[in-house]
Amino acid sequence: MNDDALVQEIWDRKQSGIAAARQQYGPYCMYIARNILHNEQDAEECLNDALLAAWNSIPPQRPGNLKTYLGKLTREIAVDRWRRNQAQKRIAPSSIVSLDELEELVGDSSIDEAVEEAELSRQISAFLRTLPEIERDLFLRRYWYYDSIRQICKRYGFSKSKVTVSLMRTRNKLAAHLKKEGYLT
Repeated sequence: MNDDALVQEIWDRKQSGIAAARQQYGPYCMYIARNILHNEQDAEECLNDALLAAWNSIPPQRPGNLKTYLGKLTREIAVDRWRRNQAQKRIAPSSIVSLDELEELVGDSSIDEAVEEAELSRQISAFLRTLPEIERDLFLRRYWYYDSIRQICKRYGFSKSKVTVSLMRTRNKLAAHLKKEGYLT
């Protein structure tokens, strides 16, 4: 079933739309949640919460790309869950270093608040489109999918130093781009 049909079923309040969305995009959302939480049960709960959030937000929202919409909901819910778990000392602090790496760019405001601003989001997307494919892929693997450095190395056959240096350079390029556009001082 395509995204338009899935969204229409959810819009029409048919529970079969959510079941089909779970079947089609559940593994994708679970991958994101697992990389953030490193806990199967918490990841499954995040998937359920993301599907409930989609059910509650459609309508009035009508996402054009349901996969991206569900991925974003899952990421937000998983990061919130991670923060709660972290506050309870249930997860090691090193498990979500990628958020800290990006938060360095936006300074005092949290990355979640900054990314919510539509124009900043567009600027980051525009920046990513200017990157060579491999740099963009590494960046997205780390900061969208929350892959570990080790996972990225294995996926691309790169050394740890190559991946970490590439990510650092891309973050620096992003910072320069955001400064040029007036988002950073």
